[in-house]
Amino acid sequence: MTRLLIADDEPAPREQLAEVLAQAWPAARIVAQAEHGADAWDQWLAHEPDACFLDIRMPGLSGIDVARRIAGRCPVVFVTAYGDHALQAFDAGAVDYLVKPLDAQRLAQAVTRLRERLQRPAVDGDALQRLLARLGDGQRRPAWPDTLQAGVGKEVRLIRMADVLYFESDSRYTRVVYVEAGQQRDALLRTPLKDLLAQLDPARFQQVHRSVVVAAAQIATAVRDDDGGMLLRLRGSADTLPVSRPFQGLFKPQ
Repeated sequence: MTRLLIADDEPAPREQLAEVLAQAWPAARIVAQAEHGADAWDQWLAHEPDACFLDIRMPGLSGIDVARRIAGRCPVVFVTAYGDHALQAFDAGAVDYLVKPLDAQRLAQAVTRLRERLQRPAVDGDALQRLLARLGDGQRRPAWPDTLQAGVGKEVRLIRMADVLYFESDSRYTRVVYVEAGQQRDALLRTPLKDLLAQLDPARFQQVHRSVVVAAAQIATAVRDDDGGMLLRLRGSADTLPVSRPFQGLFKPQ
């Protein structure tokens, strides 16, 4: 059975998509529904669905941001209320798109395309990234913060992003591990990791596990174990970080 993830920040369109999909693709099962981009990415990590239907304009991480993180590891259909001409690039490309309000016949075409895609090898990740870049060109990118505020005991400490080694989720909180005055320290953030992702520059920080985001420049080595797992070793730190299966492909010899 094909497993699907759908994401839309508005309940009515999300419910309509679920209903129309149930009619057009009864053999598929919706394993996760997300209300915004950060939740969609977290659900993708939890369920690793076979295909995703993502609204483009969502708070925090957009559908484009989520697709970039998925990086071609499963087909993505974009859902949008805007008939932007840039979307035409996707009609013959690695992903498809639907314009709201949904048309049952158009959705059936997307389902047919997805089913064919799932029978073929994975899409060209580089080509997909170029298409995503074209679609994202008109979107305003956030200004990535240079610092963040974290709690250490009764203090609120200002931590430079350049000093961060990694972030690790801890129940409702996120632990940030950083270097200050040559010493490794840690502090707690009240922001869950899945929401913090929207504030992190993807060129500097790489998610490697559902609960771990690491500063790419701090990675020294990636080591496979005999059981097929992988651990990261960091520069100047004794800590090792787990790499979950969806991210192991990021670390391979050139």
